[in-house]
Formats: sequence, C-alpha cells, structure tokens
Amino acid sequence: MKTTTLETPVRPTARRVVAALGVALTLAGCDAARGAPASPVSHAVPEAMPAAGMASGTGPRALCAAAPAGATSLDVALRDQVRRSAQAPESIEPWLALGGIWVQKARATSDPGFYVNANACADAVLALSPGNRLAEDLRGFSYLNDHRFRDARELATAVLAREPDDATAWGTLSDAELELGNVAGAEHAAQRMLDLKPSLASYGRAAYLRWLRGDVASAKRLGGSAIRAGREAKDREPLAWAIVQAALVFWHEGDYDGARAGFDLALGESPGYAPALVGKARVALASGRYAEAATDLEHAFATAPLVETAWLLGDAKRLAGDTAGAEVAYATVVTRGRLHDPRTLSLFLSAHHRGAAEAVSLARAELARRPGPYTSDALAWALYRAGELVEARRLADPIVELGVHDARLLFHAGAIRMASGDASGKKLVERALSLNPAFDVVEAEEARRLVPHDA
Repeated sequence: MKTTTLETPVRPTARRVVAALGVALTLAGCDAARGAPASPVSHAVPEAMPAAGMASGTGPRALCAAAPAGATSLDVALRDQVRRSAQAPESIEPWLALGGIWVQKARATSDPGFYVNANACADAVLALSPGNRLAEDLRGFSYLNDHRFRDARELATAVLAREPDDATAWGTLSDAELELGNVAGAEHAAQRMLDLKPSLASYGRAAYLRWLRGDVASAKRLGGSAIRAGREAKDREPLAWAIVQAALVFWHEGDYDGARAGFDLALGESPGYAPALVGKARVALASGRYAEAATDLEHAFATAPLVETAWLLGDAKRLAGDTAGAEVAYATVVTRGRLHDPRTLSLFLSAHHRGAAEAVSLARAELARRPGPYTSDALAWALYRAGELVEARRLADPIVELGVHDARLLFHAGAIRMASGDASGKKLVERALSLNPAFDVVEAEEARRLVPHDA
C-alpha cells in the first residue's frame, strides 16, 4: 500500500516557519542554488592517519582508511571507525560503516571529494563480497557526485533488477534520471522510494519534483514531512539541508523574510552551515545589505568553496564598493569553474556578458553529460547571448512547459522569446519579476529594462 504520492497533501507542521519551510528542494548530496547538483571541488585527502593492520599503498583500503587529522566530531568518528576496520579487516560491516561516515563528511563540508573515500570503501567491501547491495548503493552516491549520471543509472538499474525493494537504489535512479532529462522517470523512481521508505530523503525528492512541475503547495506539504522525518536523527546536517532547501522556496517566491527565518533555523541545527550562510547572503543582497552579504559569503566559501558562492561573493563585493575584491572573486569563478563546474561558469559568463563563445561551449558540453532542464537553460541563455535565437528557443520552451517556478529561468525564456519577436515573452519576464523581483542582482535589473514599468 502506498504511503503517499507525489500529489497527496501531507499535513504541515504546527509552527508557521516549519510549516511553510516545507519543501526539501534538492536531491541528497546536491546543491540547490540554481537547481544544480553539487559540483566537484578540488579535494586532497587530508593528512592521513594510517591504522595498524591496514593495507599499505594506494589501494581502496588505504584510501578508505585515510582518516583526517581534524578535530570535528566526524573526524573523530572516522578515526574510531578506521581502528575498528583495522581490527576486523576481512569483515564487510566496518568498511560499510566507514563509507557511511565519509558520506557524512562530504555532506557536512560540501566537499564532494570525500565521496572518493566513500567509493574506496565500497571497493573494499566489493572485493570481499562481490555484488554487495549496500556497497553498490554507496558507489551510487559517488557516481552521482562525480556527475557520472549514466553510470549511476546503470548501477541502480542493475541493483533493482536483483533487489526491487532497495529504496536507496530507487533514490539514486531518480537523481540520475532527472539529471539526464527524464523527469517522468525521476518521478516514478521517487514515488517507488517513497512507497518503500518514507523518510527525509524520499519526501525531499518528491517535494523537489513537485516544485519543478510548478506545484508549490504540494511541494511544501511533502517537504513538511521531510523536515519532520529528520527531527529525531542524530546527524543534524540532513535536517539543516532540508530546511535550507525549504527556505529557498520562500526565496523563489520573493518572501525574503520567510527565507531568512528558514536559513536562521537551519543554522540553529548546524552552526556555520555553508548553504544556510549562502541563503542568508541572497536575502541580504536582495535587501541591499551588500557588506553583510559579502561577510556571510566569505565564511561560506571558506568552508565550502563552490563556484557559485564565489560568483555571489563577487557580486556582493562589487555592490559594496570593493571593485578589486570583486574581480578576485570573479577570477576564482573562472578558474574553478573551468575545472569543476562548467555549467555555473557558463551562466556566470552569460549573466556578466563575458565570453559568449566559451559560455556556449561549456554549456553544450555539459548538456551532453546531463541534459536536464537547468543545463538546457544554461545553454539556451548562452546561445541567446551569442545571437543564436532559434536553438535557444528550442531549448527554453520545454522548460516553461515543465512548469518550473524559478524566476531566473522564466526571465531567460521570456527574453529569448522577446528577441525572437514573440510578444508572449514579455509576460514571462513580468512573471519572473513578480515572482522574485531580486532573483539576481545583475539579471533582475536586465529584466526590468526589458519591461519598464511605464511601458
């Protein structure tokens, strides 16, 4: 019997903030700033503490056991679990547990590089137990965060052929299908996950997919369940993540006070949490508090050096009058974007009228790997800047038809239509500004110039 469906309302929580903060917009391990999965960042395994009895060299066990020398609770847990693995090197359970902690480390630091360590643990288990389902699920997380979406889909499909009730594999399949542009397939897989295991992860996927379709009310209700499901967990990061994504729904609706309340709530669950700091910076930028935004973004980037965070930091510094600091941040966007996040770099180049040809090239290459709606938008916008309106519109129109509730995407589609001579584009741009008048400090101004109030 189904527990709920993607369309079934779920009663919201009593508190207003938590009730309205009810949608976990993104997939586990993914960032939601523009609906995009987390981009790999440069990662070097921290100073290792090899455990006695561990295999030496550079094999899977050595990488899995490369526990960091930091002082966080996760670092301590990693070192403890390394010792347990050393005591029973031929037992699969300690390696699986170690892999799970590496996943927590990756999420807590927003550094997908730690999934390399988690994947090494999967390799160690599979060497002992070929075809082990839990190890393959762990490997699926690594594939997703390495943007190997076709590999993730193939792996999840193979697992489900043997274990059709593996909720984790259904989640991996949903994530992969979405990034590969198969929204219906993502919805089916998320529904199966939800039927099998109602949880923060399954409710969060369902909520995001409803939001992507423009069904914000159902997304909020489903997300309320995601937040409630995470309340009792010892690890607070997934709950903080869900609250941040819920607060982003407020952001996308232009409710900046509600969004800020959500980001503060997330910081209460996980102090210093980078995604929440970035969210607060968005609100500050929308409210003209540019120096405050820059401070939050600097703290967030120090913890999680994502390309989009550097982009926002550059915008905040420029508006605060720090032109030199802005250019340093923008240079970071370019260098790190080329290495780790070409889609965000393409969007940045298009938004700031820098290098249309490179923006097209970057987005086109990304579309071959992950042909989802947000990559289609990046390429459409780059093509618009390059004057290639026919192909730009071919990519942008299906995004509007999907029902997406994102002002940036609506603005892009509207501007492309207007440039193509289609009067319906003006309504899309007006809708974008009505939905979220400060969706981006650069592009919102451009949108206002396209549809001046006294026109």
